[in-house]
Amino acid sequence: MASTYAGQPVLGQMGLDLDVSVDAVGWFVAAGQLGYLVGLIFLVPLGDLLDRRRLIVLHLALVAASLVVVAVAPTAWVVFAGLAIAGLFAVVVQTAVAYATELSAPSERGRTLGIVTSGVVIGILGARILAGFLADLWGWRGVYIVLAVLAAILALLVPLLLPADVRSSASKYGLLLRSFAGLFTQPVFLSRGLIAFFLFASFGALWSGLALPLAGSPWYLSETQIGLFGIAGLVGALGAARAGRWADAGQANRTTGIAVVILLASWLAIGQLTWSLVLLILGVILLDFAVQAVHVSNQHILTTFYANRVSTTIGAYMVFYSTGSALGAAATTAVYATADWRGSVSLGAAFAAGGLVTWVLSLRSAKRAACPDHLRK
Repeated sequence: MASTYAGQPVLGQMGLDLDVSVDAVGWFVAAGQLGYLVGLIFLVPLGDLLDRRRLIVLHLALVAASLVVVAVAPTAWVVFAGLAIAGLFAVVVQTAVAYATELSAPSERGRTLGIVTSGVVIGILGARILAGFLADLWGWRGVYIVLAVLAAILALLVPLLLPADVRSSASKYGLLLRSFAGLFTQPVFLSRGLIAFFLFASFGALWSGLALPLAGSPWYLSETQIGLFGIAGLVGALGAARAGRWADAGQANRTTGIAVVILLASWLAIGQLTWSLVLLILGVILLDFAVQAVHVSNQHILTTFYANRVSTTIGAYMVFYSTGSALGAAATTAVYATADWRGSVSLGAAFAAGGLVTWVLSLRSAKRAACPDHLRK
């Protein structure tokens, strides 16, 4: 998953090296997200059919290979293609989430989701910190070489550390894909998905646009310094583990509402970047806390409601995550090119407001979550 975000602190460097204009560098992130979208649709549902441990190993190996392609790519188009392929197989994360969820007792599902999500977030934000440091040492290509090596090491460790995931389901792949599509007609699923879409569009608007104003006047920060802002994100992301416990206590929907309000408020602080890095850091902490709290709450609700098709449900839900992140990444750099940081802030806040409105409208469907999929006739 880190491979789809590692380019965020070095977008400017990548654009200069590959002759990509400022208004288009967001596509280095968006390309990975679009590949991720395809993987969510066609690869993640396989977890309800095949041994998830084997899928994890295979996908990690393919992520490593595609990142090597990115690192040695001679042109921007090869980089776009390599990042899209890396994103395609980066859905290994969602297979791992489904794997952990299936191994958990229902009463501890939220706690497990919180721990796994915290690990994912630490990887994403840690990659930003590492990317900034490595870019100053070896350039942006060195970032992807290191990530490729790490993915390959994980592929070797998984068979040694995780138990086999024996599948007893007689489902066929075609049926899984039809079930995947059918989820988009379900009110509970659709409302949670739309909230995720707006939240991760807001998330992408921040993290894909942040490097541009920090590298310019009045701050002129290096890639390493920009990457260090990921530490603030790590602090906020600790909320993911706590949100899981709140979800286990039956507070998932209330947590969502409070967190979306916090997300919207975070942009007030983020908007002060042009004169205060302290307020920016506060805003980043609040934004990452809010996004991850909602993400865990959403997954808890959906994996409880659709307990008999966890991989398919998580894959379908993450379609909203992927499209939202891709939109936020591509839109924020385009808006920044014409309306500077004020435009990017307005965009991120608008996405947050969309999430809040969706949550308010979804309160009725949230009550249906008390009747899980396997109990409905």
